[in-house]
Amino acid sequence: MEFSQQDLEQIKSLGKQAEDVQTQLDRFINGFPDIELLSVVSEGNGLSKLSVNELSNYIAKYEGERKDKLLMKFVPASGAASRMFKNLYNFLDGQIDNEDKDVHVFFKGIDRFAFTGELTALLGDRADELIKNKDRKVAELVLSEKGLNYGNLPKALLTFHKYNDGTTAKAIDEHLVEGSLYCAGPDDKISVHFTVSQEHIELIKTYLEKSVPALKKKYKKEYDISFSIQDKVTDTIAVDMDNQPIRKENGNLLFRPGGHGALLKNLDAINADVIFIKNIDNVAAQWLIQDTVDYKKALGGILFETQERVFNYCRKLKHSSLDEKLEQDIIQFLKLKLGYKISNTFSFMNENERAAFLFGKLNRPIRICGVIQSSNTGGGPFWVRHQDGSESLQLVETAQVNLQNPAQKAILNSSQYANITDLVCGIKNFEGNKFDLMKFQDQDTGFIAEKSQGGMTLKAMELPGLWNGAMSDWNTAFVEVPVSTFNPVKTVIDLLNKEHQGEQ
Repeated sequence: MEFSQQDLEQIKSLGKQAEDVQTQLDRFINGFPDIELLSVVSEGNGLSKLSVNELSNYIAKYEGERKDKLLMKFVPASGAASRMFKNLYNFLDGQIDNEDKDVHVFFKGIDRFAFTGELTALLGDRADELIKNKDRKVAELVLSEKGLNYGNLPKALLTFHKYNDGTTAKAIDEHLVEGSLYCAGPDDKISVHFTVSQEHIELIKTYLEKSVPALKKKYKKEYDISFSIQDKVTDTIAVDMDNQPIRKENGNLLFRPGGHGALLKNLDAINADVIFIKNIDNVAAQWLIQDTVDYKKALGGILFETQERVFNYCRKLKHSSLDEKLEQDIIQFLKLKLGYKISNTFSFMNENERAAFLFGKLNRPIRICGVIQSSNTGGGPFWVRHQDGSESLQLVETAQVNLQNPAQKAILNSSQYANITDLVCGIKNFEGNKFDLMKFQDQDTGFIAEKSQGGMTLKAMELPGLWNGAMSDWNTAFVEVPVSTFNPVKTVIDLLNKEHQGEQ
């Protein structure tokens, strides 16, 4: 399309190039290529299961080698809590009544929420009556500024758990507790980075100023807490159902946040030896935390072991010639440990080309991904085939798969594992230099979704997901972890699940 001068000035103000916006517009018309699923993963075929001894050994390896490493816990925490309360909002607005299933479950279980004490104090003398009658006043005080204001807060600041000593913990507290148990680096300092929205950053900082001193005292650790905001340059243009750009009342083009893939820029700004990634709403209560701690350490130990092999091969390729044994060792290592199967074109290369190719495949960021057994995946870990005939391990979302293709749908539905965004990442090479993470993404792995804004249905573009296409060219290993390490809170009702209820 031909951009007006106003458009060009707006695009420039966002740090974008007109050519990039045009590319996005073309994507709406032409779409993204589908991911070609080749097969599911299974034990010995892209996935590892740890025996009791292996778990213990990897924990020991992590403990023995982490002391001189800079460790960072990276927590995407931009999510607004309003999404957790969709049905309560519908109830408050009169779209549904108090006989709705989720509304009924909310009121029936209201005494079991960790935030109930705060809520009943606000309800005052009429608390029992209002709760018994499932009154809209209760929903109003949960959601609005008159009460808990949960409809306007980030998920990080919602009270998730209550303990026997009467204390409560918000989601952000639990992440700091978790970090103190496996993420202590040099000088016993816990480094945690939260990606937050601009509107919530001051609220979070103010809360942490009050809560962190108690954690420091309890765990005898220092906390180095940092924040970043999703860069506006990663926003993507929105179009109507005819693929025409949508404009605001002032004539400006409408741009929307580009999904969690936009956080690749935030991740790339982190300089650490090891980065643990986990979403803000997936956190274990402290009575369930041991499995999480053990497996985080074990994944770290696997990362260290993997890096030793990778770095050794890289040094050999850099300083000596490629012999047949080394070539075959690396090919097998790539296949069995780094989730990459070489295409037939490799055999047509000369020796120097093969050495350069293998070096390039080894010398990449590494991610060790925890996955859980699940028959209702909605996407997950798979072997996928690339255009050059190679195969690799990828975390795939349902939206990336052509569900009109029966064979592809069958592979998707036959997976027994789900991605839980439990990643341990090594982002430095064999010489100790940080990779440029922007060079290891696949721009063809974004997707288009229908959204609603101001009563209008529109098309929005999601950038390659942070743990999907944004890490497409990373070396990857999948490890089965216990279901107890996955405790997501997508709706307020999830806080009534046994994992979040009752100190054991």
